[in-house]
This record gives sequence, structure tokens and C-alpha cells, in this order.
Amino acid sequence: MLLSFSSAISAAPRIWEIQQTNQRVIVLSQACDLANSKTTKVQVALVHEAEWLVKSGVLKAATVRKQVRSHRVYGLYFLPELVDVFRESIVDFRDIHTVSRELLQQLVTDGRRIARLNSPYREHLAQHFAVTFSRIALPEPYETNP
Repeated sequence: MLLSFSSAISAAPRIWEIQQTNQRVIVLSQACDLANSKTTKVQVALVHEAEWLVKSGVLKAATVRKQVRSHRVYGLYFLPELVDVFRESIVDFRDIHTVSRELLQQLVTDGRRIARLNSPYREHLAQHFAVTFSRIALPEPYETNP
């Protein structure tokens, strides 16, 4: 699920500077957990337009074309353009946030859901997310012959 939402801290003490931004995000929490109300918190990752990342110098155009589009860069997931909805975009698994399920539901109710990732692409995104963060630690490195 791709959403656009504003985030801000309400009723914050005056010592805090409050900034509100509109961000596009993709929901990473399992759909079954959301459907069965098994969670009160939802994990989302920021989604950036690929062109903006290139123009701002975060990524090179060649990197997007050759590596990110083919899903060979850990931590980034390519989303193709959806005509008249959004341009080519990149999910940034390194920028994950937790939001309340209530906020997510309110955004959907307010019509802020932009698109939904269908199967098997949803599972592909989940696998890429898992591969990005899963590590198997060995107690010691393998011994090698000289």
C-alpha cells in the first residue's frame, strides 16, 4: 500500500521545533496482521521519486538504470512508473518509520492511498526487505587453506 501522509507532533512542549512534511510511504507490515487487527503499530518506508534522487546527487542515473531497477542494491527497491499516479520511484529501506494503525486507517479513509502492490511483486518487495536486514552471524570465520 502506497500512502501519502503528513507527520507532526501534536501538543508538543515549546522546547521542540515542530516540522510537518508530506511523505510518500509504502507499508511494510504484513497485510494479514493489518487485516486481522493483530498490531497497533505499522512499519512504513519512505518512497522517493528516482528522478529526485538523481537530481539531488543521492544516486547516479546509471546506478538507477543498471542496478536499482534490477534490484541489485540492498536497501533500495525500485517501483516502476504508474501512469498518471506517480513516476519511477525507489523505496528506501534505510528510512523506516513506525506509525499507529489508527493513522494508517485514517489515511486510507481520507483517500490518501495512492496504489497497492499486487502479488507476486508484494512478496518480492518483502523478500528484498528481508535480504537487506537479515544476517546470519557465524561464531568464527571459516578456516581457509593458504
